[in-house]
Amino acid sequence: MSTFSEEHLELLKRHQAAENAHDLEATLATLADDCVFHDLPSGRRWIGHEGATEYYQTWWKAFDHRVTSERLHFPAPHLAIAETRWAGQHVGEYWGIAPTGRPIDVPVVIFVEIRDGLMAGERFIWDRASLLTQLGAGPGIWGQA
Repeated sequence: MSTFSEEHLELLKRHQAAENAHDLEATLATLADDCVFHDLPSGRRWIGHEGATEYYQTWWKAFDHRVTSERLHFPAPHLAIAETRWAGQHVGEYWGIAPTGRPIDVPVVIFVEIRDGLMAGERFIWDRASLLTQLGAGPGIWGQA
């Protein structure tokens, strides 16, 4: 039995287009009011539209980046798993690191919970050490391998 849903696919496409345009209103329109974002590498959680706003503004101010989807899986009726890449340039402060102008290219896996036609939650899995290394902060923080 397939769990694929055209409506869910269209929701994810609208969300990605709004996110890439840095259009906060359109991005929030794809999210449930009580959405929960959980960034596993940092251990941080953001709740609701207020939390989502903080999350997106942090990334959008720090990076001129685009999210591209490489693969999309629908393993359950209300779950999507997106294999994505965040690629762009470091243009603003990020976790105390001043803008470097360096390019970034970070693979990210996102587990998306869908409820009542909206995204109810996102869990992000990515390699924070890789991003910090790309920004020139990795070796000083993590040491040589």
